[in-house]
Amino acid sequence: MTDDSPWRSRDFRTLFTATAFSQLGTNIGYVAVPLIAVSALDASAGEVGLLATLSTVAFLLIGLPAGAWVDRMRHRRVLITADLVRAGLFASVPSAWALDALTLEHLYVVVLLNGCATVFFDVGSQSILPRLVGREGLVRANAAVVSLQAAGNVAGRGAGGGMVQMFTAPVAVIGVGVLYLASAVRLTLPATGRARRETGGVVAQGADGAAVPPGSDGGRDASRGGLAAQIAEGLRHVLRNAELRALALTASLTNLGAQIVNTLLPVLFTRELGLSAGVLGLYWAAGGAGILLGARCARPVARRLGHGRTLGVAGLVMAPTALLVPLIGPGPWLWLAGAGWMLVTFKIGVDNVLGVSLRQRLTPDPLLGRMNATFRFMLTGAIAVGSAVAGLIGELAGLRVAMWVGAGCLTLAFLPVFLSPVRRRRELPQPWAPVPPAGSPAKERTTGA
Repeated sequence: MTDDSPWRSRDFRTLFTATAFSQLGTNIGYVAVPLIAVSALDASAGEVGLLATLSTVAFLLIGLPAGAWVDRMRHRRVLITADLVRAGLFASVPSAWALDALTLEHLYVVVLLNGCATVFFDVGSQSILPRLVGREGLVRANAAVVSLQAAGNVAGRGAGGGMVQMFTAPVAVIGVGVLYLASAVRLTLPATGRARRETGGVVAQGADGAAVPPGSDGGRDASRGGLAAQIAEGLRHVLRNAELRALALTASLTNLGAQIVNTLLPVLFTRELGLSAGVLGLYWAAGGAGILLGARCARPVARRLGHGRTLGVAGLVMAPTALLVPLIGPGPWLWLAGAGWMLVTFKIGVDNVLGVSLRQRLTPDPLLGRMNATFRFMLTGAIAVGSAVAGLIGELAGLRVAMWVGAGCLTLAFLPVFLSPVRRRRELPQPWAPVPPAGSPAKERTTGA
């Protein structure tokens, strides 16, 4: 393995394994919870829609303050607590079902609180990653994590469907709680090596070049001012930086378009095309495979073309293939639309690896939590808006019109990055270097771009 391999870090291997358990649990729950609402509680389409909304609304409600809170906390402790909360929430579902006390309101509370815990887990895991692998190992580490997430989308949802079919949906949820618990147990392994050195014995450099006190296992934010001031600092960091702003806009447009399409695909497949749920599952699996391939290809392509140029070229070449998706129909049109969707998700896989790596390298350690929370707030907000837009346009103008709107958003999503300084960036910026503690020999300091 090369020196920048994240697999050399035991702490990264611990986080990766825990994330694998967490992703598998999340994707099984993605299938099982709506089926509990439909099969066990006779929920209507509107009630199922509300269930889906509540599962993501936490990112809008607490996404921004969560970043400031995470910057003040020990990151590993945040991850363990989030996993234990999620395990307990999902364990309550089969228990209530066994006691004949399960209600739709119970499910609403479970998915809402699970979403809140997931906010902290996602922000914390992205914020701790640079500390575990070093800034030089970020691209390879993010490629591994994005590949894991894509594989989880395919394998986890497939396993969720099989478990529901074999054991019923409430029993399948037991597996979700067990997997979250396994993730928490895995994270209890003590931090070693680089994670301790980079968070316990140095003074980190802030965004303004000033030294801030060290943290332990995730670093503590030393910014002055209250919570609102710290949230505003994170927002300014993202929105005033041309590259971060372009990455956020491109990802938000991508999520908006993808959510419009995905919200209406089940209706289109089952009602208009008369296709089975199994065919829809295969179509979505092709998207997961596209993300996986994009994640695996991102690093070698970036070595040849340059980091920013790869992001720009991938968007220019592949984003327009989204216009094939609304052409979906019987026979060859299904295959053509599927190919277009797979190419779009390939581009998303590339973006997820290279874009996340770039934004982590452009952000000093004390702002990582707030930067990640700002991105999560914008990206998940786009998903919530996409769901509402899909329903509104589909109701007023028809499914096909809504599909074209979603495809249009996906097609135009590459423009913010393509027109920004990101496209001209060949290499990642120099990492934010730690400032040596007082009394140690002076070393040359590097700063982010």
